Amino acid sequence: MREAAMLISFLLVLQAFHWQSEAGAKKSSVDDMVLLTKITEAAITDNLKRRFMEDKIYTYIGPVLVAVNPFKQLPYFGDKEIEMYQGAAQYEVPPHIFSLADTMYRNMLIDFDSQCVIISGESGAGKTVSAKFIMNYITKVCGGGRQVQHVKDIILESNPLLESFGNAKTTRNNNSSRFGKYIEIQFSRGGEPLGGKVSNFLLEKSRVHSLNEGERSFHIFYQLCAGANPYMKEQLGISSVDNFWYLQQSGVYQVDGTNDAHDFQETQRAMTVMGMSEERQMDILRIVAAILHMGNISFSEQNNAAYITDPNYLAFPAYLLEVDSGWLGQKLVSRVFDSKWGGKSERVDVTLNMEQAQFTRDAWTKGLYSRLFDYIVQAVNSAMVTDANLMNIGILDIYGFEIFGRNGFEQFCINYVNEKLQQIFIELTLKSEQEEYSMEGIQWKPIQYFDNKVVCDLIEEKRPPGIMCILDDTCATMSAKSEGADEDFHRKMESQVGTHPHYQKFTGGFIIKHYAGNVSYHIDNFCEKNRDVLFPDIIEVMQSSQNSFIRSLFPDAISSGGAKGRPSTAGTKIRMQANELVTTLTNCIPHYIRCIKPNETKRPRDWDDQMVKHQVEYLGLKENIRVKRAGFAYRRPFSKFLQRYAILTQETWPQWRGEPTQGIIHIMKAINMDPSQYQIGRTKIFVKDPESLYMLEESRERRFDHHARVIQHAFRKYFSKQRYMKEKMEASDLLLKRKGRRANSLNRNFYGDYIGVEYKPGLASLIPRREKIEFALTVDKFDRRFRRQKRDLLVTKNAIYMCGRTEIKKGPDKGKVIDVIKRKIDLDNLAKVTLSIYPDNLVLLHVRNDYESLLYVEFKAELMMVLNRKLKERFSRELHLDFSNNFEYRVRKTGWGGGGVRRVVVMDGARKEPEFSSSGSTLTVRLTHDLPPSTRPGERVITAEMRNEISKMISATSRPRRNGPRSMGGSRHRPPNSRLEPNSCRGQVRPPGHGRHPMLPTDPAPIPNQPVPQRPFGRAPVPPGSVSGRGSIRSLKGPSSSNNVTGRPPMPIPEMYNPPPPPSDPPPVNQPTINRAPVPLPPKPTIDRPKPQIPTVKALYRYDALDTDELSFEEGDVLQLVTEDASGWWTCNFRGRQGFCPGTYLQKL
Repeated sequence: MREAAMLISFLLVLQAFHWQSEAGAKKSSVDDMVLLTKITEAAITDNLKRRFMEDKIYTYIGPVLVAVNPFKQLPYFGDKEIEMYQGAAQYEVPPHIFSLADTMYRNMLIDFDSQCVIISGESGAGKTVSAKFIMNYITKVCGGGRQVQHVKDIILESNPLLESFGNAKTTRNNNSSRFGKYIEIQFSRGGEPLGGKVSNFLLEKSRVHSLNEGERSFHIFYQLCAGANPYMKEQLGISSVDNFWYLQQSGVYQVDGTNDAHDFQETQRAMTVMGMSEERQMDILRIVAAILHMGNISFSEQNNAAYITDPNYLAFPAYLLEVDSGWLGQKLVSRVFDSKWGGKSERVDVTLNMEQAQFTRDAWTKGLYSRLFDYIVQAVNSAMVTDANLMNIGILDIYGFEIFGRNGFEQFCINYVNEKLQQIFIELTLKSEQEEYSMEGIQWKPIQYFDNKVVCDLIEEKRPPGIMCILDDTCATMSAKSEGADEDFHRKMESQVGTHPHYQKFTGGFIIKHYAGNVSYHIDNFCEKNRDVLFPDIIEVMQSSQNSFIRSLFPDAISSGGAKGRPSTAGTKIRMQANELVTTLTNCIPHYIRCIKPNETKRPRDWDDQMVKHQVEYLGLKENIRVKRAGFAYRRPFSKFLQRYAILTQETWPQWRGEPTQGIIHIMKAINMDPSQYQIGRTKIFVKDPESLYMLEESRERRFDHHARVIQHAFRKYFSKQRYMKEKMEASDLLLKRKGRRANSLNRNFYGDYIGVEYKPGLASLIPRREKIEFALTVDKFDRRFRRQKRDLLVTKNAIYMCGRTEIKKGPDKGKVIDVIKRKIDLDNLAKVTLSIYPDNLVLLHVRNDYESLLYVEFKAELMMVLNRKLKERFSRELHLDFSNNFEYRVRKTGWGGGGVRRVVVMDGARKEPEFSSSGSTLTVRLTHDLPPSTRPGERVITAEMRNEISKMISATSRPRRNGPRSMGGSRHRPPNSRLEPNSCRGQVRPPGHGRHPMLPTDPAPIPNQPVPQRPFGRAPVPPGSVSGRGSIRSLKGPSSSNNVTGRPPMPIPEMYNPPPPPSDPPPVNQPTINRAPVPLPPKPTIDRPKPQIPTVKALYRYDALDTDELSFEEGDVLQLVTEDASGWWTCNFRGRQGFCPGTYLQKL
């Protein structure tokens, strides 16, 4: 319960810092639309609109993410959000694409199954941006070394490269993908990316030569014109955009929010990351420029024969392609045909008319660009190729559903692929899920939905033939000239699929009733575009190029006898690619992002209700909500479920050998799972709500955490001594022979966190989530007037944080005190640290190009050790330490009073505790030396008090005793078994000297001419739990006087002293023997004195005793203070017991 309460409090604090936090206000919308009270298209649209207007663009439908395009940059995709969503469960944080990406990545590592995300939606809905966010998140969290970082760079840089050659501005989207891509990132079992693969589908090649109004061609053409340097422009013949016919058709040259010159630099850098040399990059740009120049070649016609209007326009494309300009011009206006007559074959050169010549030019340029694009994809794949094929995450970014004013062959193919993706969504989220419930015998009420398989069959089916098969048959019977082929295709469709309910004919085209709505297609050039052949004449010209790279793009073998068999068509290729993609996706665990476009204006905060409602309808969101609401969030085969959760019960761990269903019942009973939350099928178990699954996961994590703690406890117990000694020696080496040491701190263990940051969520939330606290201590910071201010000093691997508290001045939380970062110092900017040679606790931090901070740090040696370690690990340098008793430092500039310089002087004093005095801009610190700078940990030293004890013991054992032995009151000490285990003290510091002193004789009879030894200590309480007997300390009343402190230096003593044995010789006659009864002392007279006032203290915090001689108390309890100790442990009386209490938890009354 305590852990759960802490988790809840931490999540509440974390939520206060989140960008989607409601801050306690009533929510206007729901994060998961499964929770909607009404399930209608109108209710779904209204919920999405409310969230869109609040810049909450993500919403869940169970595991499905719905994303609305905001048409603006939002600041919610940085490193802070990556840290927030890494490892967080879906219910812990608001909806976000990072949450879906993290779920994919973690599920892949847990189940060792490949994952994929299908991003669907119409053009302009934000699919490409969503794919980039997922790739960016995965590459950030997957870790790895230098080689892995290289793979990450390739994966990330492939985006701008493929976008520049494959994306364009359309009327609906400024960065529309004009090709489809499926990116597979391959991982090791440890989750590190090993490589990847990009598969591309159906590049819209016709965009090279044909543009609709308001659109642009591919980005690379405009980037080259805007970003090429003068040398490139001279070599490539590049001028302004409006000088090229292919680019000036639409009259659109600029895109709002796009800098083509900057993007060109990004494209060049991406090509370099892919391993392309400067020479190869120039070859690629030569082809891009050649396409632009070929578009400027115009034709005229005479006697039905085409000729080139201005042959001068042939020179530059021929120069760039390194082919003969005459041959280039000849093949643009003529074509060679192979004819057979009487068993003989003959090649006939046929002159083309002007329309055919223009078609040949455009076919040449788009074929050249298509092969160049294939090379770009191949280069990306070569850069990140790997032999490993263990697990992968696939990201599908494909063109969205398109409905234009005039739709042609390209839109037909694009919409066909979207139909296939919608079919996958229906198969896996609606149809197969309900079929699985039926097969497993799960109680279920079927939900009706539209199955678009009937539309897919209309397009791709072979028997009876679908539209694509009819189109291929028409192209196979075409002659060299395509006149009349489109009309023939139109007639065949009407005769074979005219009665289909989702097909409708109109003059000049046909209508298909898609899942997203009715789309009319005009049949102009359907057959020519589907045939998609590059004439042998063109291939021969390109194979004659003097440029080896250009020749490599055309490896085709040209047969003089003509082509054999039916040539492959564009429709056949896209159908095969779509079916291969479906197979690949169904072999992975799918995740879905449904992208929605809120308007056609591409403006933020603009919402078109009817447009969004139409998308909600055809995406099937209502049916999806109903299935998820009535269905089960989680299902697993019995074996996998038992393998993962067997650890939750003793009966099933380490392996369950009985009936699987009985083992599952054991597990569910062990965590008190409500029977209504799960059903057991024939081969799988089904868990209804995500919250129940999260309960299973949390129970598993707690069990692993318990076992890990047991292992850690044993490990730490075994290795703690070596580790502590190594740390103490490492810290000592930094200060050895340079700074005096204190006896109390020399041999103490290092615990790191003396604040308990993990129990203070407000303080922990200030530190990045993935940064471990290496050192935490409450210190004093000196201001410009040398006044002390409390600060929580936190050290991580990257920075030093000084945290304080401040009061909110405005708003609903006015008066509330919160934790804030007062100063952050990056470790790389830590120049040096200045200390004195005295055993004081002053630490001066020097920061590059900034003011210094003077601190009073109780555990300075440990702090220096931690800083030195982190600087070595992170920046390969050691901590620079300066030692001086007189140093200056700069203070922070505030307001009108400039910064200024302060001086600190440390000098000899009369006390061990430092005495501070300030005068003007100088702070004077006075104290005496404790241990010499050459002292190292592990050495036992004799202090002045110990020396008096030793002298008394020697003098007492050198003569017979009188009146029998009496035990002497000693100093307060801990039992020998009171040493703490690491991490168990929660920041408390043990008093020095854990061992016992030997028994000392008390007050022997005075011998003539010998002084009576004085007891160095007064009466001290016996710690509760001490065992009397041999070696115990008993406290009796006796005279007390000041210590006899000598000036001799301390000397090493053995680890443990034992009392000397009694003399073996009989005592003299005039001396009492040991067995003689002691002489009774006369009773003391009773004196009536006023009862002394006993000092009391109040508990500021709750404290649980960690040993038998400590006291437990609650916040607000009042205790009686007996004695204080410089170590920080005070002796108190509470509820009839006396014991040690941490002084930092108490306040004197």
